[in-house]
Amino acid sequence: MPLHQLNRRRFLGYSAATAVAAPFIRLLENPAHAVDVGGAQRLLIFFSPNGTIHDHWRPTGSEHSFSFDAGTVLESLTPHKDDLLVIDGMDFAEGTNHEGGMVAMLTANGGNSVDQVIADHIGTTTRFPSLELAVQTSAWGGSTQTRMCYRDGSFVTPDDDPQSVFSRLFGDLGDDKIAHRRQSVIDLAKVELDDLRKRLGVTEKVRLDAHIESLLAVERSLSGDSLCESPSSPESVTASSNDNFPTVAQQQIDLAVQALACGTTNVCTVQLSHTVSPTVFTWLGEADGHHSLSHCDDSNTAGVNSFINCERWFAEQFAYLLDQMVATEDPTTGGSMLDSTLVLWAKELGDGRAHTCTDVPWVIAGSADGFFSTGRYVNLGGATQDGVLTSITNAFGLELESFGAGSHGPVGVLR
Repeated sequence: MPLHQLNRRRFLGYSAATAVAAPFIRLLENPAHAVDVGGAQRLLIFFSPNGTIHDHWRPTGSEHSFSFDAGTVLESLTPHKDDLLVIDGMDFAEGTNHEGGMVAMLTANGGNSVDQVIADHIGTTTRFPSLELAVQTSAWGGSTQTRMCYRDGSFVTPDDDPQSVFSRLFGDLGDDKIAHRRQSVIDLAKVELDDLRKRLGVTEKVRLDAHIESLLAVERSLSGDSLCESPSSPESVTASSNDNFPTVAQQQIDLAVQALACGTTNVCTVQLSHTVSPTVFTWLGEADGHHSLSHCDDSNTAGVNSFINCERWFAEQFAYLLDQMVATEDPTTGGSMLDSTLVLWAKELGDGRAHTCTDVPWVIAGSADGFFSTGRYVNLGGATQDGVLTSITNAFGLELESFGAGSHGPVGVLR
């Protein structure tokens, strides 16, 4: 069939290939306006609650020459400094206080959070378009305090139980019938995409070849190669027990990295508790809940020190996550998983004592395959998070000029 006869309706008739080929439909309709596909291949969002105390969080130095001083919140991130964009001076365009910040953080008060928007773009080739993991987020039920991911204005409920997550991810790995059924769908998609390749120009062929290579990664994961061959089930613990918080957090981080490396999903979130978190860091010798500690003012030196002790622990979990990403081989490139993954550490408040969504501290790790310029400490001077979210979507080849209900374009200084 001549290329000009391969219209949208006929193209969508390729049932098995439709999802994986969706990014190329516009190439056939109007190649001049095609999305420049590139940058990050995976998204991983990490969350910790209740803001921070900026004097104990901020790096010292300049944009390109900065350090995390001893005793500060981010000290444990020092080995990863060259892979980081430490974002200071960012305000939320909408939302204030605990609940308002939690809702607006990843949505900019639109209908979908950034993870779901990106999942619609890069999650079509994977078993799970997105995977939401969490630690002790559901004791208070689903509400604007406990949820950060949204689709069409509704909560996307995370899974707090590593045993449940493991079963969902790997419970049928040894089922030959299921594996064969999935393998057959991928084989069919590859045949149809190979046929489509003959009808595309040189530039589009290169991009389609990269897309087909992502299918091969999924194929390898389903056949049990590499990390998916014999995953170990996490230790069985009571996931809702306060004292098991550190164990469950590490298990969920491990499962998130493994799911990404196996090609089970390209979009994952790991949510450690929620805003107004009641978690008591007993494993650090603390006796008061995290939210209570977040309200200690400078006159309460012991309370501030306890809060920073907890914040340092959260930073250590983020550092652990990055350690695993660096140590895990990307099955499609042979490099590290961090090379082509964008990792975002998001928070819902700036200074937790003020209950405001101004000067909210975020950290991006990974350059998104060169899209972002890392190894920098950047003060955005009041630029809003909807612009940062726009930049993040652009890193995945989405040509969005704004995000959510916001009106600000991408933040150029991040590049």
